[in-house]
Amino acid sequence: MEYTRLGNSGLYVSRLALGTIPFGSGGGFEKIAGVRGQDAERQIREALDHGVNFIDTANLYSAGDAERVLGEVLGSKRDDVILTSKARMPTGNGPNDSGASRYHLTRAVEDSLTRLNTDHLDLFYIHQWDGATPITETIATANELIRAGKIRYWGVSNFNGWQLAKTVYEAKLAGLEGPISQQVYYTPEAREIEYEVIPAARDLGVATYGWSPLGEGLLNGKVRRGVETPSDTRQGTDWPEPHVTDWERAYNLIELFDEIAADLGWSIPQVVISWILGRPGINGTVIAARSFQHLKDDLDAAELSLPQNARDRITAASQLPAYYPQWHRMMTGSDRPEPAEAEFYEEQQANVFGDQQ
Repeated sequence: MEYTRLGNSGLYVSRLALGTIPFGSGGGFEKIAGVRGQDAERQIREALDHGVNFIDTANLYSAGDAERVLGEVLGSKRDDVILTSKARMPTGNGPNDSGASRYHLTRAVEDSLTRLNTDHLDLFYIHQWDGATPITETIATANELIRAGKIRYWGVSNFNGWQLAKTVYEAKLAGLEGPISQQVYYTPEAREIEYEVIPAARDLGVATYGWSPLGEGLLNGKVRRGVETPSDTRQGTDWPEPHVTDWERAYNLIELFDEIAADLGWSIPQVVISWILGRPGINGTVIAARSFQHLKDDLDAAELSLPQNARDRITAASQLPAYYPQWHRMMTGSDRPEPAEAEFYEEQQANVFGDQQ
């Protein structure tokens, strides 16, 4: 297992993080969760045996029950891992039961610590941008939680590039600790964060971890063109994510992954995860599975190296269009490329923009 430093901090974590969205039950997660007790403990043990030291959860997952299950099974292993959780999403119907305000975040962290049976989080993510709370209040709250010893570091999740930049610079202006890491959705089928979000993070010194590398089950090999998706999978339960805008493209990519996997003797998830771990600006990704065998398969991907030819085929097949101002900079500003986005521009130049010449 390789380890990576989170942003400008001194914190090192495994490139694969174990996600716990399958842990617990309740809160609308019943069809995709249910792992608990010995099964959850077995997942933790397997992940640690593979060198994983990064465990991710959130107060949203199974309405807090995922945290509760994780707290029960971690036990004496708590100090062996970098433990993260998240808050911001609604936890009730009251006007203050949501958001990134001091009131909501402080209560959310205290509740998470109780469920997790610990006195601190190593990394605390703001789960989503809050358009009603001044970001300065959120930054100040995160720093208060650090000073109180309830969290060690903080990060953000699902932010736009400008929101990440605003957060980092508002923290700098106030002389406060800013986010060291962001967690964002990223798969070969969904590469939108390459436009602004990854380049912003690279320029700002913020680490980037992807979530759901298999696209909420879209890319696990069971979703196929013209075939009914099995009901025992996430995509077979009418789960609303991910947001696929071009199903023809998605099916074409799945078929490409299948071909590459067959040639290599790998699984489709291993092909996808290996491609993601080799992408520019990606520190790592969060894996999660209800099936123990699927988890082992995903963990093994960290030890595999996707051949360059296969990597290039996936990159070219999944390349997104060069939108403005990207295409304009390719035409008029290529003499002085921006290091934070240079690799993405080269790919667009070769796979998209070059075809338009």
